Amino acid sequence: MTADLTLADLDPLWLSVRLAAVTVTALLIVGTPLAWWLASTRSRLKSPIEALVALPIVLPPTVIGFYLLVLMGPNGPLGPVATALIGRPLTFTFSGLVLASMIYSLPFVVQPIQAALEQAGGRALEAAATLRAGPVDGFFNVAVPMATRGFVTAIVLGFAHTMGEFGIVLMVGGNIPGETRVISIALYENVEMLDYDRAHGLSAILLGFSFVALLIVYLINRRWLRI
Repeated sequence: MTADLTLADLDPLWLSVRLAAVTVTALLIVGTPLAWWLASTRSRLKSPIEALVALPIVLPPTVIGFYLLVLMGPNGPLGPVATALIGRPLTFTFSGLVLASMIYSLPFVVQPIQAALEQAGGRALEAAATLRAGPVDGFFNVAVPMATRGFVTAIVLGFAHTMGEFGIVLMVGGNIPGETRVISIALYENVEMLDYDRAHGLSAILLGFSFVALLIVYLINRRWLRI
C-alpha cells in the first residue's frame, strides 16, 4: 500500500518527525529538573504535582486541546503575549503544536526519568559529596549516567507518543499544510475522503514506527536487567 504514497503525501510525516524532535528536546530540558525534584523531594506537594504530571495519561486529548485552545487563543491569557512576541496567537501554528505536545507528552518523559533517578538512589550522590563534588557536578557525573536507561526510555516514548498525537493537534493546530498538518491529521483526512490506499500507507508507517519504538524500550529494559 505504501507504493501509492507520493513525496507530497510524506510531508506530514516529516512535519511529525520535526514536531516530535523539538518536543522531546524541550521536554528533556524542562522535565529533567522536574523529575529530579520529584525523585529527591519529601515535600507534601510531591503527590499533587505527580498527579498533575500524569493527568494527560487519563484525560481525553480533546479536553486538554480545548483548554489549550482557550488559553492560547486571541482572547486567552497567552494570546496577547504571543501576539506581542511573534505577531500572532499560538493557535494554528507550529509553535502552538510544540507547546501542546509538551503538555500531552510530559508524563512519558518525566516518569521514566524520575523512576530511574529514584532507583539510582542518593547514596551515590552522598559518596560523591564526600569527594567534594557539588550538587550540579554530582547530578551530571553520577546521577545522569546511572539513570541512562530512564533517559533513553523517556526519549523513545516521548518521541513515539508525540508522533501519534491526534486530538490535541487537531484542536490546537487544525489542518494547515506545511504548518500543522501532521501525519495523524493526514490519515484522518484520507479516511474522510475514502482514500483508503493512502490511509493504509500512512497507517502502516505509524504502526511500524510504534512497534519499533516499543521494541527498543523492551530491549533496553532487558539489557539493563542483565547488568
